[in-house]
Amino acid sequence: MLVEGVGLVLEGGGMRGVYTAGVLEYFMEQDWYFPYVIGVSAGACNAASYISKQPGRNKKVTIGYVGDTRYLSYRNLLRHRSIFGMDFIFNIIPNQLVPFDFDTFFASPQQFVIGTTDAHTGEPVYYTKHQLNEQTMPIVQASSSLPFVSTPIHYEGRTLFDGGLVDPIPIERSIADGNTKHVIVLTKEAGYRKSPFKQRWLAKSFYPQYEGLVNVLVNRSEIYNRTLEKVEQMEREGSAIVIRPSSKVVVGRMEKDPDKLEALYQLGYADAKSWGPKMKEWLFA
Repeated sequence: MLVEGVGLVLEGGGMRGVYTAGVLEYFMEQDWYFPYVIGVSAGACNAASYISKQPGRNKKVTIGYVGDTRYLSYRNLLRHRSIFGMDFIFNIIPNQLVPFDFDTFFASPQQFVIGTTDAHTGEPVYYTKHQLNEQTMPIVQASSSLPFVSTPIHYEGRTLFDGGLVDPIPIERSIADGNTKHVIVLTKEAGYRKSPFKQRWLAKSFYPQYEGLVNVLVNRSEIYNRTLEKVEQMEREGSAIVIRPSSKVVVGRMEKDPDKLEALYQLGYADAKSWGPKMKEWLFA
């Protein structure tokens, strides 16, 4: 059933996104589908299988293929300039190995907003499923394209990188789009704050043509930590339920250990389940 008037906001985090996959698995079991979903990076990837109503798919794609060098390896970086095998993830897997239900995805009444970063201006650029249609998956790929280890996506004159750089937890966009209550899924534990990026020279040498991207990389920790303060304020005020890892996350962005990933996935499911009774009351009050 559609849960009216609530925005679902999904943070990224690379392979830490398996936590979000566990949370969304619980939501699907409860038949909780939010009319508005916004995500960046891994959050956008997980959102796609949630909107297509395919329980178990996110786990199959991430944990199931993490040991495949086509999915995540330095070989990919050397051959294709991307540590994640983007063609494998966004073409071969959904079309051949773990079929994606495009029909259900596009027919869903749920709004799906994907955040990206414009490399030239450094501004956030958002796209919707209804606006993109068959270009949705390339934009999800753009939202997942991390600097230094991925190549950007070029779309309608823009050069697009990971959406989590400039808007890591896109709550402000959800508010601007009219939502007054929010369920926010984070991929780091309570109290986490991002450390400053001090290698402007490195970013500038990698991307001399992308001044906006360089500035975003330098200011990223400030942006992220300021957004966390906003999220925590909303949580205190009661306008948001925030689901975050209940124990310290030991999974990195490029994690390949399936046992660690499985544990984080199960933590996401368990944390969502523990919120279940209170969330049900809050959602349907």
